[in-house]
Parts: sequence; structure tokens; C-alpha cells
Amino acid sequence: MKPHRLKLTHHLILAYGLYRKMEVYRPHLASSTEMGAFHTEEYVSFLRRITPDNLRSFTSQMQKFNAGEFTDCPVFDGLFEFTRTYTGCSLDGAVKLNSNQTDIAINWSGGLHHAKKSEASGFCYINDIVLAILELLKVHARVLYIDIDIHHGDGVEEAFYSTDRVMTCSFHKYGDFFPGTGSSNDTGVKEGEGFSVNAPLNSGMNDESYEKVFRPVIQKIMDVYRPGAVVLQCGADSLTGDRLGCFNLSLKGHAACVKFMKGFGVPLLVLGGGGYTIRNVSRCWAYETSVLLDTDISDEIPYNDYFEYYAPDFKLHLTPTAQENLNTDASLEKVKLDLLQQLQNLQGAPSVQMQEVPPEFVLARGVKGGKDGGVEDDVSGGRGIVGTDANSERKDPETEFFENC
Repeated sequence: MKPHRLKLTHHLILAYGLYRKMEVYRPHLASSTEMGAFHTEEYVSFLRRITPDNLRSFTSQMQKFNAGEFTDCPVFDGLFEFTRTYTGCSLDGAVKLNSNQTDIAINWSGGLHHAKKSEASGFCYINDIVLAILELLKVHARVLYIDIDIHHGDGVEEAFYSTDRVMTCSFHKYGDFFPGTGSSNDTGVKEGEGFSVNAPLNSGMNDESYEKVFRPVIQKIMDVYRPGAVVLQCGADSLTGDRLGCFNLSLKGHAACVKFMKGFGVPLLVLGGGGYTIRNVSRCWAYETSVLLDTDISDEIPYNDYFEYYAPDFKLHLTPTAQENLNTDASLEKVKLDLLQQLQNLQGAPSVQMQEVPPEFVLARGVKGGKDGGVEDDVSGGRGIVGTDANSERKDPETEFFENC
């Protein structure tokens, strides 16, 4: 999951001129203290210190934290800086939503849903999603997390498995497939029983089949749970032609989920996620940016610094393959009915007594991002969002996450 794909996405958004319809901000770099709202201090310290040059000094810790050689979480130059950037961006988006400065916030670099409290997993190191949700919970009594990555959102589900203040809903390939979790029987424990929703799907999932499950389940969740904010993880490895995926979704089918969620008018944090055919990842996230902006864009890829990546057709939209869809009408109906029954059994939307709203980050108002090398350097100088006030205290609700669920 190379950061290079974010460059392609950025330049495609610039080339289509979509940046002109958005407020663009440079995120603050998340601190170790901010990461510690979920992750252990020992794990964050390990990520901060390890580099490709000192791997031998961390042999035992690499095994403990599942990072480094022979794992799916390699150590590369600038690793910790990368985690600080994408995490800070998700936190800043949550703060913008909390303070009513926007109704939709986008961070395509975020959405790393596999990271655990003290363990890297599946190319994910710091779980920016969990941290952003904890920020949203300072203001909102209930937060809904939706995951349309082909892989189960196990790290986020595990973090909130014991609370009813966060509902997690994941649509994913299930079976002999990483991470191996996400059965429809995994519904939560303690106060969180019934608030983990899993839609296990088979290979070959196409647009029509996906919609048959996604729309009725999400509509029921919105009716029953009534979240104050929604976090949507838009992993692009569920697209047709992904190197590690086995679904067959088009850009329009994938983006239909984004458009559907936008239609509810609930504060929405949109994040990236997986995606391993990078030219398709950038296509997807650029198109979904246009969907969120209600802006039509051409199927002809405009010239940009990475134009050659889109050869040979230089088209935006993808054509699904002739892959067999192993999701039958009967299997999809069973998944849908099982989940609707689970949601029907919930006793309405849970409430929470909010006696005091914890302090939030301090935002610099009236300043939009720094010079980022984009077209015409359209955003003026300075950082758009600054970090946590030195005197702020984070207050972690007692039942938000547990080390062992």
C-alpha cells in the first residue's frame, strides 16, 4: 500500500480542477500523545524509533509488534512521519466536523483499519480511524463506521466491540482471505452486543449484487441507530482488477455507496484504505471526490504528471471483467435478512449522558493550507489546522475500547 498512490490521486484531483470547489488544508502531524489515545506507549515508541538502518536492534520487538522483515508491515524510511501525517489529517477532519466548520471531510491517506492497539497489521501501523472516532465521540453520542474495503475492518471492530456508542458495519470478502475475521455471527459483546454488523461476501461481487445488500442494511442502520456522525472507509481494493482483491466493482458501483451516505446529510468523514492497483485507486478516489462535490467529470483522463499510468486507454472509468459472481441471489438474501434481523433486535438508538464535552483541538481560522506544489499553489500560506493545545486534556470514556475483547 505505497504512499505513491496518494500522489497519483492528488494530481488527478488537481487536473480535474476539483480542488477549486474544496477547502484544502495541510494537516498537523499527530503527536505520540494523540496516538496514545488508543495505542500503547510502547508500540508508538517502537514505531517512532525503528528505521530500515536499525532493524537488527529491534528483532524481538518486530516480532511482538508484527512489523519489519517477513511481515505484511515493512519498515521504510519516513514510516513514523507517514503515520503522523495521515493520522493528523483524520483527527483534523473529525475536529472540523465537531465544530460545524464542514459537513464532509475527506482524507484519502487515512482509513488504515487493520492496526491494533499494540500491533501493526495488513500494511496498517496507526489506526487513524479509531482515533478519529474517539474525537467524534467527544461531541456525538453515537458514531457509525462503514467499511467498503474488500478486507474486514477488524482493527476498528475490535476497538469498539464492547460499546454501543460506535456501530461498525463491514462489507467484505469472507473465508480463506485476510484477515479471516468478520463472520455475521460476530456481533459484539457486553454493551456492544448487536452493534458490530458484518456482511460476509464471496468473490466476484458486482455492482448490482453489492447494492442489494448495502442499501437496505445501511438504511436500516440509519433508521434504528441514528448516528450523529458517520465515518466511511472507501478501500479501493474492492474494485475490479485489484492486485490483491477478488471483487468486480466498477467505479460507479463503489461510488454509489459514497453518494448514498452523502444523501443522509449527517456529518461525514470520508477516508481511503486499501487498494493495490494504484492507477485504479487514484481513479476511484478522484471520482468519489467529484461525487461528494456533486460535480460531473470527463471520462477522458486530463493530462497530469502521471498521465502515462493510465495507458493504454487513458479513461477514468473501469470495465468489470467476466469474472464469475459467486454471490447468488439466495446467499445475498440470507446475508441481508440476517443483518436486518440483527438490527431489528436492537432496542432503539442507545443514549448517553453527556455532562461535559472534552476539549478539542485548537483550529486556526481563516487560513487554508500551505503551499503544497499544486496547481497555481491555490491555497495560501500557513498551516490550516494546528495541533492540540498544550493545556488540553484528553478524556477517554471508560468503555470505548479494550485491550482484549
